[in-house]
Amino acid sequence: MKKSTTLVKLALCTVLSAALLGGCGNSAKTETTTAAAETTGETSEKAEAADGTYTIGITQIAEHGSLDNCREGFLEGLASEGFVEGKNLTVDYQNAQGDTANASMIAQNFVSKKYDLVCAVATPSAMACFNAAQGTEIPTIFTAVSDPVAAELVASLEAPGSNCTGTSDALPVEDQLKMIRAMMPDAKTIGIMYTTSEVNSITNLETYKELAPKYDFEIVESGVASSSDIPIALDSLVTKVDCISNLTDNNVVNNLDTVIAKATEAGIPVFGSEVEQVVNGCAASMGLDYTELGRQTGVMAAAVLNGEDAATMPVQVISASSLYVNSDVMSQFNLSVPDEYKDSYSEAE
Repeated sequence: MKKSTTLVKLALCTVLSAALLGGCGNSAKTETTTAAAETTGETSEKAEAADGTYTIGITQIAEHGSLDNCREGFLEGLASEGFVEGKNLTVDYQNAQGDTANASMIAQNFVSKKYDLVCAVATPSAMACFNAAQGTEIPTIFTAVSDPVAAELVASLEAPGSNCTGTSDALPVEDQLKMIRAMMPDAKTIGIMYTTSEVNSITNLETYKELAPKYDFEIVESGVASSSDIPIALDSLVTKVDCISNLTDNNVVNNLDTVIAKATEAGIPVFGSEVEQVVNGCAASMGLDYTELGRQTGVMAAAVLNGEDAATMPVQVISASSLYVNSDVMSQFNLSVPDEYKDSYSEAE
């Protein structure tokens, strides 16, 4: 029986806790968070307002659905603990528009303004905030970072060791491979495009390569340095594979329309890494709930604002997944929901 995505909540697998981020630059885009403020205002009615007033920075590497959901969930999590935007909380939100130089300027600006905390959405922004905050007392709380240890944001998930912690979106790679095999029993090759400078993507790619033989797949990888490389790289990749499976690669996801267009022209489906990619044209995904990931991050940030030490707060990892499908795209490629998923999948809307 299908479930609406609004009714689906993913289980959280808590391994450890939180890390912060921040920044603003002249070429970065400033946005208001009115809708999120209204949502968090409603949530906050259940919580007593925290004492004092606070100013935080939120920096996001790029605009796309899953990261937006993280940010909105983050504000909801803060509000649930009594930190409400427009009441006792001032939020400076900056978007780096996919540019790591912007991310660095944003982080440096946040630190220069001595904000009470910075929240970084995605690995490049988290790394920028972590570096900018060195030698200060400003905590960095991160979210949507696949491998915070490899990114050198924390010494370990259990004991971050510095003024930085947060939540990790560990991709359910094995669940994804199992799903693709069930939908495409004759497929042999999966294409994966990744950005060579994104640590999270390299980590996830290695996991794919390690697990693929278990499901009789070969991974064909294609590394790119920037968005301008993607069209040419895709022209080659789509001729070598039976399908494409996306990572949570910020550069590639920011160019999802191009990925889907090239793959569709070649007659192969694209599988997403989270529900928003399925909404935007991927066939299916064993996806994570990024709004819930953001909420957990917001609760962690509230604890830090209340005086807890980020250095000893374990990173929390979400890894439970659910199947989301785009029926129109599935039909286009003659794909169907396998029997083992028919009681639990959701239509991405």
